[in-house]
Amino acid sequence: MGMLDMAAKAKQASIKLAAADAEHKNSALKKIGELLDKRREAVKAANLKDLERSEKENIAPPLLKRLKFYDEKIDDAIDGIYSLMKLPDPVGRTLLATELDSGLELYRVSCPIGVIGVIFESRPDALVQISALCLKSGNSVLLKGGSEARETNRILAEIIAEATAEAGMPSGWIQLLETRADVNEMLKMDQYIDLIIPRGSNEFVRYIMDNSRIPVLGHADGICHCYVHEDADPDMALRVVTDSKTQYVAVCNAVETLLVHRRIAPRFLPALKEEFDRRGVTMLGCPAARSIIPIEAASEEDWKTEYLDYKLSVKVVDDIYEAIDHINTFGSGHTDAIITESGENAALFMDLVDSGNVFWNCSTRFSDGFRYGFGAEVGISTSKVHARGPVGLEGLVIYKYKLLGKGHIVADYASRARSFTHRKLDREFPL
Repeated sequence: MGMLDMAAKAKQASIKLAAADAEHKNSALKKIGELLDKRREAVKAANLKDLERSEKENIAPPLLKRLKFYDEKIDDAIDGIYSLMKLPDPVGRTLLATELDSGLELYRVSCPIGVIGVIFESRPDALVQISALCLKSGNSVLLKGGSEARETNRILAEIIAEATAEAGMPSGWIQLLETRADVNEMLKMDQYIDLIIPRGSNEFVRYIMDNSRIPVLGHADGICHCYVHEDADPDMALRVVTDSKTQYVAVCNAVETLLVHRRIAPRFLPALKEEFDRRGVTMLGCPAARSIIPIEAASEEDWKTEYLDYKLSVKVVDDIYEAIDHINTFGSGHTDAIITESGENAALFMDLVDSGNVFWNCSTRFSDGFRYGFGAEVGISTSKVHARGPVGLEGLVIYKYKLLGKGHIVADYASRARSFTHRKLDREFPL
């Protein structure tokens, strides 16, 4: 099937899917979980082929870790699907109700976006999460995963399509793209596709934006920061920074740059260096940091690099304002954390740092749709339109205005025969 036919079929399916009720969608999700469990050995076999091929192609170890999808990874995916079933249906919620005049009532009601194209990295679990979220929110989805995961992606897409067809979902609501040519074709199909979500580097997201008229929800680099203020509890700071960097390095919410106040740096950095040496983390630093601990020099390029590896750049700053300025200059607007005992400083940091996620005394690794209770995520948006931060169910619906009248016409208001009341109503959309 060509890209044009795939997109047209997805659009047709999205119209029917928008009318599916919560029970129907949850039934389809349950069947996905059941069939994924039933065919886990076939999924594992496909995944092992991808892993073996990628190892021969010398794919970096952190990326191989993301590519793995069997045993407990399948269990996690199934658990995520069942957790998603428990969440309220995001479609059909009344967001606003206003009486414009007697018998003339305006409602703002949530509805699916339509057809969403998602381009994501070599993480097969992302395919399951994205598909499940789109189904629950009533959207068709066109998926393009990394080529390293092609065998795994194929069988997962087959399982999801088969399971949802058994549940009565419209054919074509999920489509798998496999080539760059498919992506380039997809970018031209604004008559069928309503939103594109690219997950990748800033350069990649910019390429998508520059080559399509379709709205783009950008998920760019995760250049995340931890700032350790002078009054921070050193033990807490060590735990938070270590978790932020090392709990899982090959993800967009892992910290890449550490900022340390100059008054706590002589005490904190040696302890961190000892811990990171033990964990195999390479540290690069500014001159002030290098005068305290023996590490390599960091260049300006390091401040704007997403390592996705056991590597961390370190800068010593004079005050909280210098830390904030550094983050707003070099960060990607993803996730940034402050470790401090002062609520006043935490509030200042969280108000002035221009990022989708700002944390106080906790790991940047909490920046995640599943951990937020959103039912996983299709990505983390660093843009400021429609959705920001982890994009879960709420970010995959939009709304429409529904106006109910009884023969009302505008001419009556132009002639002042009638006047607007604009009275807020405390009721759900009645139809």
